[in-house]
Amino acid sequence: MGGDFAPFEVVKGALEVRPSDGLEVILVGRTEVINEQMSRLNFNGSRPSIVEARQVIDYHEPPLKAIKEKKDSSIVEGMNLVKRGEVNAFLSAGNTGAVMAAALMCLGKLPGIERPAIGTLYPTLKGTALMIDIGANVDCRPNFLVQFAQLGSTYTERVLGIKRPRVALLNNGEESHKGNRLIRESFSLLEKSGVNFIGNVEGKDVMHGVADVIVTDGFTGNVIVKTSEGLGEAMVDVMKRAISDSLYMRLATFVFKPALKVFAQKFDYTERGGAPLLGVNGNVIIAHGRSKSKAIASAIKIAQQAVEHKVLEALKGEL
Repeated sequence: MGGDFAPFEVVKGALEVRPSDGLEVILVGRTEVINEQMSRLNFNGSRPSIVEARQVIDYHEPPLKAIKEKKDSSIVEGMNLVKRGEVNAFLSAGNTGAVMAAALMCLGKLPGIERPAIGTLYPTLKGTALMIDIGANVDCRPNFLVQFAQLGSTYTERVLGIKRPRVALLNNGEESHKGNRLIRESFSLLEKSGVNFIGNVEGKDVMHGVADVIVTDGFTGNVIVKTSEGLGEAMVDVMKRAISDSLYMRLATFVFKPALKVFAQKFDYTERGGAPLLGVNGNVIIAHGRSKSKAIASAIKIAQQAVEHKVLEALKGEL
C-alpha cells in the first residue's frame, strides 16, 4: 500500500511477474482496494493471494510511532509474514524508516551487526557496484562502516558471483590520511577487517568500476544516489530536447538509437528496482518511493535473487 504511485503501480508491477518465473507474489493490504486495481488493469489471469491489512503508514508519519500504533499496517503485517516463515522475502516502496523500524522490531538484527544498512547496485562503466549504506544510517561510527563492508562483500559475492569483491571506502581523496575523523578511523579498521579492502575511492572514480563494493555513511550515500538519479534523468531530457529541436539530430537518432537506449537503461533506477536491507534477520527489499510498475517488477527480481542465492544464510555464516 506504500509508495507515491501505490496501490495501482505496485499491483501492476506485481502482476507483471509471471508464475513461470519461479516465484509467487503475495499482496498485503486492503483486499477491496487491491481487487479494484486488478479490475482496472483488466487482469484475467490467476490472481495473486492477498493478505488483509487495514492500515497504511504514510510518508510523513514518524516511523517508530507509526509501527507501534498501526500494527495492522501493510508494512508490519508483511514483516510478520517473514517472521512466521510464511514468505521468503518482503518488499515495500513505502515509508523507508517504517520498513527499517518494523524489520528491527519484528525480525531483529543478525549477530555482530549493530546497524543494518541499505545497499543498492550502482551503475559503472564495467557493470555495477554495490553502494552501502544509502540512507539507513545518517550518523555512523567506524565499526558501522566495517560491518557495512562485510555485509556488502558477502552480498556481492553471492548475488553478483564476484569472488573476493574489491571493497573501497568513499572519500575526498585516495590517501589514507585524507577525510574526516570517521573516514580515517574506518580506513584503519577496514585494513584489519578481513574483507578485500583496496583503500579509498573518490566520487569521480566510482563510475569507472574501480571497486565492487563502495562503503559510505547513509547520509553521503543517499545524496550520491539521488544526485546520480537526477543527473541521469536530466541528461536524457537534454538529449530529447536536442533531438526534437533539430532535424539533423532527428535523422541521426536512427543511427544512434541503440546506443542511446543503452545509455538510458544504464542510469534508469527502475532497471534495478529495489535495494536490500542487509543486517536484519530476514530478506527485506526497499523499493524507491517513486516506483512505478517496472521498478516494482525489478525489485521483486532482486528479492528473488536474494532468496535463491541464500544471501541471508551466507551472512549468518560469515558474521
